[in-house]
Order: sequence, then structure tokens, then C-alpha cells
Amino acid sequence: MAEVQEKQINKRSPEQREARIARARLLESLVYEMWDGKPVYYAGYKDVLNGTKSVEEAMSSSLLQGILVAKLVARLMNALNEDEFTVVTNELGIQFKKNDWRACDVAIFSTTQLTDQDLTKYAWIPPKIAIEVDTKADFTRFHSDFNYYQEKTTQLLNFGTEKVIWIFTESKKIWIAEPGKDWILKNWDQSIDVLPGCSFVLDALLTGKKPTP
Repeated sequence: MAEVQEKQINKRSPEQREARIARARLLESLVYEMWDGKPVYYAGYKDVLNGTKSVEEAMSSSLLQGILVAKLVARLMNALNEDEFTVVTNELGIQFKKNDWRACDVAIFSTTQLTDQDLTKYAWIPPKIAIEVDTKADFTRFHSDFNYYQEKTTQLLNFGTEKVIWIFTESKKIWIAEPGKDWILKNWDQSIDVLPGCSFVLDALLTGKKPTP
């Protein structure tokens, strides 16, 4: 009797199998980053699985985040020599090793760094500068949101990134981290040095006004 019940429990209809396969594929599409073989999903992924939110809603940026990234990229490309530096955006994947990669809103590479890089793959070389505007990550597997930011920043710096800049839209703060230095917090109306000869003031970028000396 027990054997019969076990077979009945394990037996699934074609519809049930298809539903499980579809759910697995949906969950795979909601992976935001991969941390040493363990997925970090987009924030709100559970709402997508429950059918109360679309995949696009979970993955999309707010209008403010989109404007910030667009204006920031324009500023960087205008200030940097394009023969010397390459500015990359669109949530670039930075690969530490197999099944271990992070997403990055804006990254700056020395153009010579990309000589041996397969441009159809995630970047396997560290960017000189990594810039993040908030995050789309779900914090469930972390002790806190700060734990996520701190761990990701440390990993990028250990990988060889020279500077990590976090822009937070809710608190209007900017967190800057460099290896061997104290990590500092600045306001949106303060100048942020990116590379020699290249800086930005977020308030000025958003309003179009020149920053106050």
C-alpha cells in the first residue's frame, strides 16, 4: 500500500510537469547576480512568481534612476578621452569566476584592458571604476541591505577595481570606496572625483545648473 501511495504522490500529470518547468525557467530569468554559485534574485521576484508583478516591473529602473545613469554616462563620455577609456552601461556583468558574477550600472575600463576581452561575454577583467545607482537585488540571503553593499564593494575592490561609487536615490548620499582608504560618504551637492580630470556633481547633472564653487 505504501509503495502504491508513493507512486501516486510522485506521479505528475503533463500539465503539472509543464507548470514546474515554466516556474523553473521564470525563476532562472529573475537571477540578478550569481554569488559563488548561489543566485541573488531581483527584488520583488516572489511577487512575479505569485503573479502579482510582471518580470518587467521587477527588472525595471525608476525614472530617476534612469535619468541619473543617462546623465552620468553622458558626463563621463564627455570628460574622458574615448581613445583611453571605455564607458560601459546597461547592467554589465562582471565575472569573478565560473558561476560568480555581479551586475554593474556603469563601468569604466582602460581601452587597452579590453584588447583580449571577448566582447560577447561578461567582463572577466576588473573595471577601473564601478558606479552603482541603488540596486535591484533582493536582500533575503543577506543579514541586511548594508551587508549586501559592503560585501559587493569589497569583492569588486579585491578583484582589482580601483574605485566603487554607490549612488543612493532615497537618502541622496554617495558612498565612495577605494582600496587601502577609508570609505567616505558624500551628499549629492558635493563634487565626486572619478578619474583625474573627471568629476561630477549629481545635483548639477540633474538640474543642468553649474555647481557652486
